[in-house]
Amino acid sequence: MEIDPVEDVTCLNPELLQLPEVSPFALKTTPLLVDDLFSQWLSLPETGNLVKSLINDAKAGTAVNACANFSNVNAVGSNSLPSMFSSVNAPPLSPRSSSGSPRSSKQKSSPSAFGSPLKLFSDPMQEVIPQFYFQNGRPPTKELKEQSLSKINHLFNNPLNGLLIDEFKTVTKEVCKLPSFLSSALFRKIDVDCMGIVTRDAFITYWVDGNMLTMDVATQIFEILKRPGHKHLTQVDFRPILRELLATHPGLKFLQNTPEFQDRYAETVIYRIFYHMNRSGNGRLTLRELKRGELISAMQQADEEDDINKVLRYFSYEHFYVIYCKFWELDTDHDFFIDRENLIRYGNHALTYRIVDRIFSQAPRKFAGDVEGKMGYEDFVYFMLSEEDKSSEPSLKYWFKCIDLDGNGVLTPNEMQFFYEEQLHRMECLALEPVLFEDILCQIIDMIAPEREDCITLQDLKGSKLSGNVFNILFNLNKFMAFETRDPFLIRQEREDPTLTEWDRFAHREYIRLSMEEDVEDASNGSADVWDESLEAPF
Repeated sequence: MEIDPVEDVTCLNPELLQLPEVSPFALKTTPLLVDDLFSQWLSLPETGNLVKSLINDAKAGTAVNACANFSNVNAVGSNSLPSMFSSVNAPPLSPRSSSGSPRSSKQKSSPSAFGSPLKLFSDPMQEVIPQFYFQNGRPPTKELKEQSLSKINHLFNNPLNGLLIDEFKTVTKEVCKLPSFLSSALFRKIDVDCMGIVTRDAFITYWVDGNMLTMDVATQIFEILKRPGHKHLTQVDFRPILRELLATHPGLKFLQNTPEFQDRYAETVIYRIFYHMNRSGNGRLTLRELKRGELISAMQQADEEDDINKVLRYFSYEHFYVIYCKFWELDTDHDFFIDRENLIRYGNHALTYRIVDRIFSQAPRKFAGDVEGKMGYEDFVYFMLSEEDKSSEPSLKYWFKCIDLDGNGVLTPNEMQFFYEEQLHRMECLALEPVLFEDILCQIIDMIAPEREDCITLQDLKGSKLSGNVFNILFNLNKFMAFETRDPFLIRQEREDPTLTEWDRFAHREYIRLSMEEDVEDASNGSADVWDESLEAPF
């Protein structure tokens, strides 16, 4: 039988030759020697028998064990090696295992190293991967389920075998571990037939068998509030929990006789939630957005805190009071809409006409109302939150769209100069020392440190703590002057409580000012108990 030579003899593992006096390293570094040895090995009769046996086994489709066959041949033909290899004891090879002979280990553990497709086949071990995805949520463990059922049995232990809506709050708090003002929404989610009662079995079916028990709090609230068939939350979905909050929270009881302002408070809270959390701005709050925001922790704080004004995120009544009073002051005809001339008076005429025109062109955000040339209350909430806290991400996005005249995603020096020109004119009219735009541009570049000096991106603004000052320089003269003079009172306020946002500090100052004005007005009217809704002040 004629055997073709191997194309690349250097791929041969020299240790398989079992040469006691020649180290594997020497064989690997001298290919000609390996070629000669390999040729001699192929000339041995036992080698021919081995190759024929392997070929016959491969044709017959039987399992091929090349190492076993090679071991047998080597055992039989070990005395047939060329005479140039003496039989003296060889030094040990480089150890490849902690026990046993390296030679025997190599023969037992390694398949043929000739690069041949004839390999040792063995059945792979099958590993059982535990289920990690559950379409309807991970089922509760046996221990958790038993603990929950014990509490449920205790709370539903009554002749009706169920609970009315007024009695359901205990279940919401103790079993579901959710804020109490979610009680009505959860009750109606289970009572789909509007029977006015939730039975023990119905609750277990929804909460335990529906795997709500093992979901995180954000997912639980999301599932409770969203409507069937929807994968998002809208503003309407939050109204039931705001109604219950207004009806049950001790810090909001004083509003029970004024339903109009209850509605305004609820609207303001919802607008603030969507302003901060609905980053896409499409009015559809997804589960991912809900988890990324601070709403869940704010809900839990509102449920535990009797003073609603301490819940600065979304629910503070003082914050609502400041926003609504500002809107009421600008809305001179009280039709609940404001126009350009109304908005230009905001902040003691702090804004330029050019930036107000951009707002009413709906560049930063499309108005929610359909009255031409008018801004509604929701639009004003978005504007005011953006104006008074330019460090937040929604605010940066709002004003970036205003300055980006061509909408190409970058702010160029020409666009910034367009807005600063009016600022420069106003400084000259007020006999203030004007600052040339070239100097302003250098100052802006130093504050933002953009990747490219010829333009500024939204990402550049997000990476700087001084981004808000850039917008004040371009279109808010009062805040620009305050930034230039570095008011020490404001600096001290920031250092006293760095956890407060610019909006928190502004709302606190403004609420004190409005309260003092109201006290003076009440004193001048002779009674603090007289309240005429026709007056400009809403409270």
